[in-house]
Amino acid sequence: MLGRVISARRRYLALPLLTALFGAVSCSSSEDVAVPAPHGEAAQHCRALHKDLPGTVNGLKRGTPEPVSDFTAIWGGPAVKLRCGVPKPDVLRYGSEHYNPNPDAAEVNGVQWLFEKQDDGYRFTTVLRKAYVEVTVPGKYAPEVNVLTDLADAVRKTVPKGV
Repeated sequence: MLGRVISARRRYLALPLLTALFGAVSCSSSEDVAVPAPHGEAAQHCRALHKDLPGTVNGLKRGTPEPVSDFTAIWGGPAVKLRCGVPKPDVLRYGSEHYNPNPDAAEVNGVQWLFEKQDDGYRFTTVLRKAYVEVTVPGKYAPEVNVLTDLADAVRKTVPKGV
């Protein structure tokens, strides 16, 4: 009888531990994001943007990217990823093999975005701003453009128009 009580206690003690372990794995709010390396004025704008970003985007809560940086942010899982201070997209660089004089672009709440279809979702990059802001949205969140409505105000306030 004592053996049954001990083994029952072990099961009950193990259950909360397993629940916590699997809960931590499935609810991870951290994801790897490549950190850009903006300089000068672009870095200042990106730091200002980072402070002004919303806590939720398209109903997704903000997480913590790995490594932690003032130039990146994530929301949800799979993550919507924002990187500020990325290089000018190849599609906009004259002479690049991917150059397109008429790329797909749209304005969302006063911010112009270049959009590029990816294997799973879209990559949006601001244009006509003093720093390039890139947002990658997994196809799970279609229509992917919806996340831009929650980001446009922060971009407009912190990254001035420029060429």
